[in-house]
Amino acid sequence: MRHSLAPANLVRSNLVRQLLVALVVLVVAVAVLESTSSFRNSQLATMSYYCIATVGLTLLTGLNGQISLGHGALLAVGAYTAALMLRADEPLAFPLIALTAILVTSLVGLVVGLAAARLRGPYLAGATLALAVALPGLALYFSDTLGGEAGLTVPTPPAPAWFKDLVDTLSGNPVTGTKYVAYLGWVAFAITLFLLLNLTRSHVGRHWRAVRDNDVAAELAGINLGRTRVQAFVVSAACAGLAGAVMALVVRLAAPSAFTLVLSLGLLTAIVIGGLGSMSGAVLGSAVLVFLPGTVTDFATARGLDSTQAAQLAPLIYGVVLVLVILLAPTGLFGTLATAYRRFRSTRSTQKPTPPRSTPPGPVQLKEKA
Repeated sequence: MRHSLAPANLVRSNLVRQLLVALVVLVVAVAVLESTSSFRNSQLATMSYYCIATVGLTLLTGLNGQISLGHGALLAVGAYTAALMLRADEPLAFPLIALTAILVTSLVGLVVGLAAARLRGPYLAGATLALAVALPGLALYFSDTLGGEAGLTVPTPPAPAWFKDLVDTLSGNPVTGTKYVAYLGWVAFAITLFLLLNLTRSHVGRHWRAVRDNDVAAELAGINLGRTRVQAFVVSAACAGLAGAVMALVVRLAAPSAFTLVLSLGLLTAIVIGGLGSMSGAVLGSAVLVFLPGTVTDFATARGLDSTQAAQLAPLIYGVVLVLVILLAPTGLFGTLATAYRRFRSTRSTQKPTPPRSTPPGPVQLKEKA
């Protein structure tokens, strides 16, 4: 049966709908980047690689039910791959470097996924925890190539002339190095979001959810559990590799101290705060992860605390927010907001006055004349 190419049917199709979502995200990012300061541009650049990493982790943990504490190590693989390629005498264009980082990290994810396919729950979390602890240590062992404890400095590629002219024509603002990196990060996130949204609505995504909900029933239905879990791990690792490549550009350094267990736990808490299993929740959790510490520090400094005390207050508030979300909003911030919106719409629809029922037409009765 052929599908109609009418505009209404095209909008209703999943492919076009997810493309529109990605374009809306990109347009909003451009509008915010062009209307904020250079400091906010750097925060938005940071948020872009957090968004890429958390949507990948949401796919693994929220849709497939696998807990990973080692995604910080996968970001390190992508970051070091990008750093080595950007430090070449004649570096390739960043899209090719990002694709290489994705490929290398996917191979690492394939090896880890094959080993972890038979593990579940705390055993899988322990295996990925070992990955998070051990993998950044390779930079110390291969210090001649990977820079040891000091790491590798990452040069920022210059913005092409056509891009500067385009931004200058549209907004009249100059393109700084920070803004160009932020643009690269948000374009990478929009492409990642488009691909993942379509993937989760395909039969592959349905298999992931079936394995998460009931692996016994899924196996009885003919789904290969091991292959499904490895697929989810590889796709999530590919997202982590891309996030690592963007992170190397934003931070301009690839060092072991940036990929500790704290990074892995931060990504995991971001998807819990935003809403486990939701791409929108992953974005919301990334925003909390990036903007909450700075907001708390500014608030504490304005109330008379010194900079050290204000910096120590930020992790405390972040932990309190995490506990409150777990206790009061178990579906995360986005899940709670979505539920409240649905209740609001349901309440409004029930309060609408019902139109009077019209009397159905019946047979006309003629009065008898006296």
